[in-house]
Amino acid sequence: MTERRNLVLVLLAIAAAIALWVFWPRSRPVPPAVVAPVAGPAPAASQAAPIPGRMDAPVDGESRLADELNAPGGNIRADLRILNEVFETWQTNFLRAGNPVGENAEITAALTGDNSHRFAFIRRGHRAINARGELVDRWGTPFRFHQVSGSQMEIRSAGPDRKFKTNDDAVWPPPPTPPEP
Repeated sequence: MTERRNLVLVLLAIAAAIALWVFWPRSRPVPPAVVAPVAGPAPAASQAAPIPGRMDAPVDGESRLADELNAPGGNIRADLRILNEVFETWQTNFLRAGNPVGENAEITAALTGDNSHRFAFIRRGHRAINARGELVDRWGTPFRFHQVSGSQMEIRSAGPDRKFKTNDDAVWPPPPTPPEP
């Protein structure tokens, strides 16, 4: 009887270890060049200091990745590329979640820190965020986000005329160029 009880205890311990491994929230690394120093007071002596380039320590950090978004002297192609990099970085940190979902304001909220890591991929108050909390292109029109798959987000700008579905729209990924005759 004791052997049976010991076997049950061992199996329960294995099941608990597997459950912890599967369900325990794991933070994912952020490329070191993406993480900005966290402003604010130094961590308390009993609190672990954040590890540079990692999100598995006390966070509330911000990324510098989107600093050039809608920058004067930039262009819409660069802006779309930056947003694509933001989504790719999101995916490396939320492996099981895919892209953030919802309308523009919900996606923007997730990217500005309303996420399980409390990490801002784009800082709040960024020049590319309007008063309604939406990411906007350099002409002030909210971007349209379309999740093509769990790993690909289509990003669309209405362009300088501020009207969608016209010839000056810009989209990421860029459409393929037709072959030359």
